[in-house]
Amino acid sequence: MAVETNLASKDSHWVFVNEEINDNEILELVHSALGRMTVIRQIFPLSRDNNQRCMRNNHRISSLLCDPQEGYLQMLQVSNLYLYDSVLMLANAFHRKLEDRKWHSMASLNCMRKSTKPWNGGRSMLETIKKGHITGLTGVMEFREDGSNPFVQFEILGTSYSETFGKDVRRLATWDSEKGLNGSLQERRLGTDLQGLTLKVVTVLEEPFVMVAENILGQPKRYKGFSIDVLDALAKNLGFKYEIYQAPDGKYGQQLPNSSWNGMIGELINKRADLAISAITITPERESVIDFSKRYMDYSVGILIKKPEEKINIFSLFAPFDFAVWACIAAAIPIVGVLIFVLNRIQAVKAQNSSPSSPSASSTLHSAIWIVYGAFVQQGGESTVNSVAMRIVMGSWWLFTLIVCSSYTANLAAFLTVSRMDNPIRTFQDLSKQMDISYGTVRDSAVYEYFKAKGTNPLEQDNTFAELWRTISKNNGADNCVLNPSEGIRKAKKGNYAFLWDVTVVEYAALTDDDCSVTVIGNSISSKGYGIALQHGSPYRDLFSQRILELQESGDLDVLKQKWWPRMGRCDLNSHTNAQTDGKALKLHSFAGVFCILAVGLLLACLVAALELWWNSNHCHQETPKEDKEVNLEQVHRRMNSLIDEDIAHKQISPASIEISALEIGGMQPSQTLEPEGVIMVLTIPALQMRCLIYFH
Repeated sequence: MAVETNLASKDSHWVFVNEEINDNEILELVHSALGRMTVIRQIFPLSRDNNQRCMRNNHRISSLLCDPQEGYLQMLQVSNLYLYDSVLMLANAFHRKLEDRKWHSMASLNCMRKSTKPWNGGRSMLETIKKGHITGLTGVMEFREDGSNPFVQFEILGTSYSETFGKDVRRLATWDSEKGLNGSLQERRLGTDLQGLTLKVVTVLEEPFVMVAENILGQPKRYKGFSIDVLDALAKNLGFKYEIYQAPDGKYGQQLPNSSWNGMIGELINKRADLAISAITITPERESVIDFSKRYMDYSVGILIKKPEEKINIFSLFAPFDFAVWACIAAAIPIVGVLIFVLNRIQAVKAQNSSPSSPSASSTLHSAIWIVYGAFVQQGGESTVNSVAMRIVMGSWWLFTLIVCSSYTANLAAFLTVSRMDNPIRTFQDLSKQMDISYGTVRDSAVYEYFKAKGTNPLEQDNTFAELWRTISKNNGADNCVLNPSEGIRKAKKGNYAFLWDVTVVEYAALTDDDCSVTVIGNSISSKGYGIALQHGSPYRDLFSQRILELQESGDLDVLKQKWWPRMGRCDLNSHTNAQTDGKALKLHSFAGVFCILAVGLLLACLVAALELWWNSNHCHQETPKEDKEVNLEQVHRRMNSLIDEDIAHKQISPASIEISALEIGGMQPSQTLEPEGVIMVLTIPALQMRCLIYFH
C-alpha cells in the first residue's frame, strides 16, 4: 500500500514487523520502493546435522519440510508451520498422559450450550503441554513458567547497496531470549561535531585534482592537488583528520546493469568510506544514492587539440592579394606606360615646328614604363609632364597606386596576424563538420553520458551533438574513445585527435605541457559542478557546504585555483598555434620572399650589366667605321668661321640647351690627326644646329 500510494519515497524509512513475509516478498518490496526499509521476522534455524534435520521426535518427516534445498518449505506460511507444530505438541502431550496413566476421561461437550462445564482434565493437560519438549518445523518448542518459548529467534533485515547484487537486503542483526541482540542496528554515522574525528576518504587520481606526491620511505602514501588543498582547508576549519585511499577499480562510479554501483560511489554506498573527493561531478543519478556538498568548482566540457604547426611560406607577401589582382596590376603597368609613350609622341609632333628642346624622359617606351613603375612603388620618377592628357593619366595612376598600396599594407598586416592564430576548429560545430580529425572521450564516463544524452535527445534542435555522438559512439565507442584521461591527453598531443573532457583537466594538461603543443577550445555551457560526495543521509553534509561557501566568499578558493591553473604560465592558452608567445615580432620567414626578390633583382642587374659590357665592347670594335673615328679640325675651323661671318654667333643661346660630352682618344689610331692621350670635348648647340669638337692635350 505504501509503494502504491508513493509513500515509500527515497527520504522515507519504513519498519515492517511481519512473521508471514517471506524472502521473495521482501525482495519485491525492496526493489519497488525508493526509501530504506527494516523488516523484523521470526526465523526457524534448521539443524546442521543432515541426519537429524528431518527427524521429529524419532520420526522422519518428508524432506519437503526439512530440506533447505527444497523451495516448498520457503513457500509455507508461518501460521501453517505453527499449526503443524501445535498438532505435534498435542499429540506428544496425549502420548505422555497415556504413558503416565493420568488420562482423565471427559464428558461429551456441546459447544451450543452455554452451561457446558469445563473439562476437569484441562488444567492437567495444559501443564503436560508446558512441560513438553518437541522439535517441530518452527524449531525447538519448550515453554517456561510464563509460557514463553526460550528458543524463539528473530532476525532484523535492512536494505543495502552492494557492488555485486545492487540494491539488496542484508541481515543487520538477530535476537534471541538468551543472547539478546546479536549485531548493530545503527550504522556508523558521524555527528555534527567533527572535532577530533578521523574520516575515511576515497579518491581517484585525476590531474590536477588528486595526484600522488613524493613520499618518504616507510611513510603512508601522500597526495597533492586542488581537491586535496580544498580538503585540507576544510579539515583545518572543521578540526577533523582523514585517511585517504584510492578506489580499488580506479573509477568514479557508474550504475551497472544489475543496479549496483562501482568506483567511489560504490565505496560510499557500502559504507567503506565516509566521503569521496576528486574530479567527481554532481549528477541526478548519483544524487539518488548518495549526497553531495555544494559545488566548489564549475564543470564544463572542452576540446583538447594539438596546435596547428605554423606554416612557413616565403612568398607570404603575395598572400594579401589574389593571383588575379597581381595579374591585373602587372598588366596595368605596361598598358599605362604605352599610353604615356603614345601621348608623348603626339605632343612631340605638335611641337615639331617650334624651337627644338631637350628630349623628354618619356620619349622612349622603356622610359615611359619605368616612370609608371616608379610611381607605383612610390619612388617618384624622372617624368616631365607637359600636356593635360598626360597629367590626367599620371594623376589617375597615382590615385590608383595610392589605393592599391594602402590596401596591400593593411591587408598584409591583418594576414600576418591571422596566420599566426589560424586554427580550423574553434567550436563544437566546427569539430562536428570536419572529417580530418577524429575525436572522442573516455568510454562510460560522465562526459560520455553527457554527449549521449545530448545526441539522442529528440527535442534538441541543433544537430551538432547528434553528429558528435555519432562519431563518439562509433563501434560502441571502441574506435574513437579511450580508457582513461591520460591516454586521451597523450593521443591529443600526438596530433590528428581531439580529446573531449573536463575543461579543468585539459587546461591543466595544456598549461603544463613541455612543448606547449596543445590548446583548449570550445567550452560547453553546463549547470554541473564538482562537489564532495558523502554517504546517503550524511549529517555533516550541511557543514561541508557551509564551509565551502565561506571559502568562496573569502577568496581562498580563487587562490587555490590560481595555484593550479595560473593565468600567467609558461604556456598561453589563448595562443592557438605552436608559435612562441614571448613577443609579437615578425619572424624572418615572413620576409624571406622580399629578400629573395631583392637577391633575384641584384643578380639580374649584375647579369644585364655584364651583357651590356660585352655588347658594347664587341659593337665598338666590329661595327664602327674607321673613317668616323678621324677628327678633321680643318672642317670644324671652316664651319666656325662661316658662322661668325653670318653674325649667328651673337644669338642668344640657352645654357640649358647645350650638351657637353668628353671622348677618350687615348686609344685612337696613329693615322688620326690628334696626338694620343688627349681629350675631345663635344659641344652641342641646338640653336645653332651645330656640334663643336674641342681638343685638350
